[in-house]
This record gives sequence, C-alpha cells and structure tokens, in this order.
Amino acid sequence: MSSAPGPEPEDVPGLEVGGSVPPGDTPPDAGQTSGLSHPQPIPSRGPSIITLVVIGILVVGVAGFFILRALDLL
Repeated sequence: MSSAPGPEPEDVPGLEVGGSVPPGDTPPDAGQTSGLSHPQPIPSRGPSIITLVVIGILVVGVAGFFILRALDLL
C-alpha cells in the first residue's frame, strides 16, 4: 500500500511514458469566466464629501476656539 494521496502513476489515464501528459489533456489553470455576471453599482460620493465637510468645519471651529482663547478674546 502506498502513502501517496492519489492513484498510482501507472493507473492514471493520459500519462505518457516517463510521466508526462500530452498537450490538451490537462485542465486550464483558471476558470474560463471573462467578466462579471452583472454590472457592479458605482458607489455614491455624496456621503464621503459630506463627512469631509463636517470634519473640516469641526477642525476650523476648534482651531478658531484655541486661537481666540490664546488671544484672550473669548
């Protein structure tokens, strides 16, 4: 009994003498699908722009607070 995880090389169909395989007898390396099955939706840029604007307003507000605090005007 052999410990190899497959059939014995002598019992495998398609092998030539020396263990090589004839051209066209091996499966392709990857699947043969060339594209997606349906178009992918393009995500909206709205929420990301709104988020950046809100963060910008907060940064300007906090910076203004500390500038006014440093100048002792608040």
